[in-house]
Amino acid sequence: MALIDLRGLTCPEPLLKLIEQIKEIEVGKEVEVLTTDPGTIVDIPLWAEKEGIEVIDCCREGNQIRFVLKKVK
Repeated sequence: MALIDLRGLTCPEPLLKLIEQIKEIEVGKEVEVLTTDPGTIVDIPLWAEKEGIEVIDCCREGNQIRFVLKKVK
C-alpha cells in the first residue's frame, strides 16, 4: 500500500498535495494518508466523495489522522 505523508502541513496544503499525489495511484489501489491538520477529517472525505475515492478507514491516533483511501475511478 502506498503512503502519502502530509503530516506537518496546514490547510489548504494537505488536500492540495493529496490531489496532486493521488494522480499517481492506479485505479483499484489503496493508499494510506497521514495528516496532522484537524481540518482534513472533514475536507478529505468531502473531496473523496466528489472524486470517486472511497474512504475505507479514518481514525485519529493522538495528533495524527490516518486515512485509508481506495481509488475507484
